[in-house]
Amino acid sequence: MDHIKEVANRLKGLRESVEQTQEEMAAKTGIDVATYVAYENGTLDIPVSYLHRLAAQYGVELTVLLFGEEPKMNSYFVTRSGKGAAVERTKAYKYQGLAAGFSHRNFTPFMVTVEPKDNAEITLNSHVGQEFNYIVEGRMEITVAGRSLQLSEGDSIMFDSLQPHGMRALDGKPVKFLAIIS
Repeated sequence: MDHIKEVANRLKGLRESVEQTQEEMAAKTGIDVATYVAYENGTLDIPVSYLHRLAAQYGVELTVLLFGEEPKMNSYFVTRSGKGAAVERTKAYKYQGLAAGFSHRNFTPFMVTVEPKDNAEITLNSHVGQEFNYIVEGRMEITVAGRSLQLSEGDSIMFDSLQPHGMRALDGKPVKFLAIIS
């Protein structure tokens, strides 16, 4: 939960730096004020899809909101195995930023691990852009635009991320996948 509080503090700082009220920012990003306030207070987990929308609204890299650092590299950026900028968003999801130090990206790659939860409902998100997921290990159920699919190691899916989408691990085991989000 410490990471959620850190992101919430960055969210508040950015909003204050552009002299917007919580009401104005909620309206600009299409959510109700109570939800925005909960995000900014760190009492409600902020979906990556919403952080993506906020980054676009503020004109900053997603990594600024997630990690608090402006990317600095523009020729290349190496991420060694297991060394990506880790973000534990919830107990069920872990995002590892694979290009956090590269500036002006056209897309953002993450290694995502989803822990299994018995009878977990799939929470749907949507955001501007496209998304590509490649299953590295395990199996997952993904719902995109009302259609449910099962993906296994080596399978991949690309979709318009404005379509409501979400996933969960299957077989009582974690699923690990490469997610590339534009």
